[in-house]
Amino acid sequence: MPDVPETATSLVPPSTSNTRSQGPVRCGIDSVEIARIERLLEETGDAQLAKLFSAQELADAGSGAGRVASLAARYAAKEACIKLFAKELAAGRLEPADFSVERDGYGAPRTVCSTRAREALDRARIADIAVSLTHDRSSAAAVALALPMATTTPLAGRLLFKFLPVRRDVILDNLRRVYATAVPPAEIERLAQAHYAHLWQLVAEFIRFRWLSAERKRQLVRVENLDAFVNAFRLGKGVLLLTGHFGNWEVATVAGIQRYPEVNGRFHFVRRPIKPRWLDTLVTRRFNRAGFGVVGKRGSLDTIISLLERGDVVVFPFDQYAGGADGIDVEFFGQPAGTFKSLAVIALATGAPVLPAACWREDDGRHVLRFDDPVALVDVPNVNDSIVRTTRAFNAAIERLVVRHPEQWWWVHRRWKSARRPRRRTAPRVSERTQPAED
Repeated sequence: MPDVPETATSLVPPSTSNTRSQGPVRCGIDSVEIARIERLLEETGDAQLAKLFSAQELADAGSGAGRVASLAARYAAKEACIKLFAKELAAGRLEPADFSVERDGYGAPRTVCSTRAREALDRARIADIAVSLTHDRSSAAAVALALPMATTTPLAGRLLFKFLPVRRDVILDNLRRVYATAVPPAEIERLAQAHYAHLWQLVAEFIRFRWLSAERKRQLVRVENLDAFVNAFRLGKGVLLLTGHFGNWEVATVAGIQRYPEVNGRFHFVRRPIKPRWLDTLVTRRFNRAGFGVVGKRGSLDTIISLLERGDVVVFPFDQYAGGADGIDVEFFGQPAGTFKSLAVIALATGAPVLPAACWREDDGRHVLRFDDPVALVDVPNVNDSIVRTTRAFNAAIERLVVRHPEQWWWVHRRWKSARRPRRRTAPRVSERTQPAED
């Protein structure tokens, strides 16, 4: 029997708030000889240990007689967790150090995920990882159980999915492209229903938002990681915000940024016209009244460069299909998709930082606007390679934003089309066809 058992249930927070966990979907098991860790401690210094264990893990292990066994149990837990993601491990996207075992406020161990690990959980729709650790005098072992997410679908979403299935096939096909190898069909259908509920809320909020006071609008929104934006803005090179159709972008952005008058008039949105024209006029008027500029996507390169030279912020929706001269085929969720190359061209030419940003609606109806840290540009001697690899980095950032709150992304769009697809040949009009000669 083990002398000192340790058990833990992970406290990894699910990224999608309206989810509930079901039974375990994956299981990882690993054991480690304590003597192996003891040799590691003798042969390597603190720098090497820091590559395997977090600072908190090293502190929790202490410096007494039980230190080696404690670290061995934690290393076994890392190996058990990484076995849940064999594909990511083989591709080099994850390693054992992306998982750590720390103690909560009650002294019980808990699993902590790195940013890369959290993304892997989100892609696989895993809410939590439950971990059990144990050791005796000679070995340590751990078991990791992955607990799946199950999206809770509002009644409105279920009814719209069934009785008003506008683009239902497109939504389901897109969801299968992203999740089919990781989640069961029932969860994909629940995500589709939750997306319909999100679209229904968008319509209601679009109508309601115009009647709210400025103070009430500000109360509806919370801004996260503002320091990332402030640091980029202070560089003086302008800022490119990399975003997409997440949550209610109008509510979150307008209300969130209006809290900071120093950037009033410094935000400009790049977007295509909306159909019908009256809706486009209405949306543009709202943005202009709130102090935000609107820049058309076509023929706007010189305008964007000028805005960046002034140190302004250009918001670039990056999750839509781009074809012809505007697009290049770049991987998006593992499949090629026509993607705008202009953002990479502008970023590489100007050096302006590119910050991912997204918003989402929480269960209580409040909205969150979050800025992420800048995306590293890939600047290599070959210009075309730089554009392609940087564009791929942008797509990877969008992927991370999508899987955080997938029900609130724009799944109705046909995203996976080649930038080089041939144009459709239209049949000539009847009047233009060659008519048979009369006898």
